Amino acid sequence: MPSQPLEDSPLPPQWVLDLQSPPRRKGKNAATFSNPPGYSETAVGKRSASSKVAPRKVPSTEETDALKVKKSWEVALAPAKQLPMNAIMMYMSGNSLQIFSIMMVFMLFKTPLTGIVQTNEAFRRYETDGNRDTILAAKGCYVLMQLLALALGVWKVHKMGLLPTTRSDWLAWESERTPLERAFFAF
Repeated sequence: MPSQPLEDSPLPPQWVLDLQSPPRRKGKNAATFSNPPGYSETAVGKRSASSKVAPRKVPSTEETDALKVKKSWEVALAPAKQLPMNAIMMYMSGNSLQIFSIMMVFMLFKTPLTGIVQTNEAFRRYETDGNRDTILAAKGCYVLMQLLALALGVWKVHKMGLLPTTRSDWLAWESERTPLERAFFAF
């Protein structure tokens, strides 16, 4: 039996046809949309297909050194930006011995000490032969800011009463006074 074309087969639904064929792209200058108020094509300038974007100029070593110095100063001043927040946190944590205040003080000592130890590593990527002196000044400022954060920790420990600053804190090493004279009763 010869095969006959199936003329009675139904067409696929429209959604199947939409999935099999990608949607048509509309051009940039669609006729349905008008330009917004104040838009002028002459002010913006049309790019022609033949115009090419100029390649980016390679920065000179002076420009890169200046940028590296600027970034190194940002790194140097970063601990100073944390000082007000740390001071408020220390003030709000109170002066009593609690786990929260103890952990805050521990972090207040740990962060500056690790920052001071890792100063060269923090500035290594910014240092070149041309900007070594300027980076040295930024390193000094960075260490100074870390010392200020450390001083904030010492202040907090003093406020908590953990620093031995009074005479009564040293009574164990205090010796008995020997009197210069003795007075006795006389009947």
